[in-house]
Amino acid sequence: MPGPERSFRTPAVVLKRQDFGEADRLVLVLTPGHGKLRAIAKGVRKPIARSTGHVELFTLVDMLISRGRELHVIAQAETVEPFLPLREDLLRGTYANHLVELLDRFTAEADVGRAEFDLLVDALGWLCSDVDLRLVARYYEMSLLRLAGFAPSLHECVIGHEDLEPQDQFFSVVDGGVICPQHHAGLDRGLPISLDTLKTLRYLQTRTWDVVRVLNLGTSLHRNLERLLLAYITYLLEQRLQSVEFLKRLRRENL
Repeated sequence: MPGPERSFRTPAVVLKRQDFGEADRLVLVLTPGHGKLRAIAKGVRKPIARSTGHVELFTLVDMLISRGRELHVIAQAETVEPFLPLREDLLRGTYANHLVELLDRFTAEADVGRAEFDLLVDALGWLCSDVDLRLVARYYEMSLLRLAGFAPSLHECVIGHEDLEPQDQFFSVVDGGVICPQHHAGLDRGLPISLDTLKTLRYLQTRTWDVVRVLNLGTSLHRNLERLLLAYITYLLEQRLQSVEFLKRLRRENL
């Protein structure tokens, strides 16, 4: 049976990068058919290097990658979509970093497929447009949770499994969904969740971005959505996200 090809061409999104040696750069890229890959971009830190701009963070690139024993090598790279606003605007770039950090934490290197790739590329494009960046983040979080197998249960009580009544409820990060007031009595877990917040989470979970993008949510509702989703994500990952801490700092500085 023949082995894998020594080189292959693929679209890729640059997720991370770091200096490697005197003139090279080590990059982590996301591909639709090969998962996450670590590869060396040789000579890109030289002043005359032509490929420097093709391995910028968050850039969608067409790559020719040569397989290596321990690390792959980027033989060719051509920018398809630079997503320039993500590097020109600190807030947009921080949200982009949040999307990338979530993807990296929730997926192993070989377990990422076309759906995760398409979601990230789409979301990076949304962040470059005239939309509510917080809404992009929440929609992406809900979509990635579904792809990772951790979609929260929002239509029935996770304890009694009965349909939820149209009223304020409780959200349990431990149980992965909503607990009704009746079954919440006597429990020491569960965050209060208003009916409006629950309805919005359901909307994010069941609608396409083209429908969701026109939502105009108030500050209080945004705050509640972020609080619940980040609490759930932090519980699943068992660690805090660095991008969230930086976003909070940016908000404090802009007050």
